[in-house]
Amino acid sequence: MRQLTIGDMRIDRLVEIPALPLDKEFLFANVTDEVIAANRGWLDHRYIEPETGRFILSHHSYVVRTPRWTAIVDTCCGNHKERPGAPFWHRLNQPYIENMAALGVQPEDVDFVMCTHLHVDHVGWNTRLVDGRWVPTFPKARYLMGRTEYDHWDRQHRQNPERAVNRGAFVDSVLPVVAAGQAEFVDSDHCVFDDREATFCFVPAPGHTIGNMMIDLRGAHDHAVMSGDVIHHPIQCAAPWLSNAADYDKAMALATRVKLLERLADTPSILLTGHFPAATAGRVVSHGEAFRFAFL
Repeated sequence: MRQLTIGDMRIDRLVEIPALPLDKEFLFANVTDEVIAANRGWLDHRYIEPETGRFILSHHSYVVRTPRWTAIVDTCCGNHKERPGAPFWHRLNQPYIENMAALGVQPEDVDFVMCTHLHVDHVGWNTRLVDGRWVPTFPKARYLMGRTEYDHWDRQHRQNPERAVNRGAFVDSVLPVVAAGQAEFVDSDHCVFDDREATFCFVPAPGHTIGNMMIDLRGAHDHAVMSGDVIHHPIQCAAPWLSNAADYDKAMALATRVKLLERLADTPSILLTGHFPAATAGRVVSHGEAFRFAFL
């Protein structure tokens, strides 16, 4: 993805895993071979594995910079983390920090870490392992997390501290940030900045998790939405009813996804997705009774 500009905000994609094939039923339990075949004409080998029909996802963050602040949105999976139930995320050793440095950003430069939700593959680089301890990766940052979602996972953890809540991510990637005093719990419609130069706000996006959020960016005449896990793969533009296995409330997640697609369709607004492989960013266009994704 080339750098995008929304008002005075500069947006770059920070890659952890550029392409990860996942079994089609693992990603969407209600997928059929027929819907995959119907969409192969516009989704090539970068998005659907030709031989297997597996869906290819990217794991990436977004770096947003203005002259006043630097933010990172969602922090992927993280290195050296125990995820035995998900071997594709288990004990990773990815050059995420190096990739961030290549964009001209060091961990101490980051002012805000924005968590659209607290799933394992969106909070991993919240912390890193230093001398056997999980410590915040971004030492000066305020980590903004949804209050409703944090309370949900915290209740589960307190009820059974031995259980690996959220595949263990709550303990190794969320609680150390709270313990360090860097967590800030916000409502799902919280605006981080809302001024003449930039509007950078959370937006409620219920369904994927309790308290799930998107991020709305506005500047001058430009508009973009960072959708997090409202939509996982471009095939969901053509078949919004495809339901991710991790959705907390599938009906609500579908309603949120359709509302987003209808809102952005055939407008100049840019959709910045949480898992689409490169080119990642694009625009939603109407196609029959559904939609397509036009990659930038």
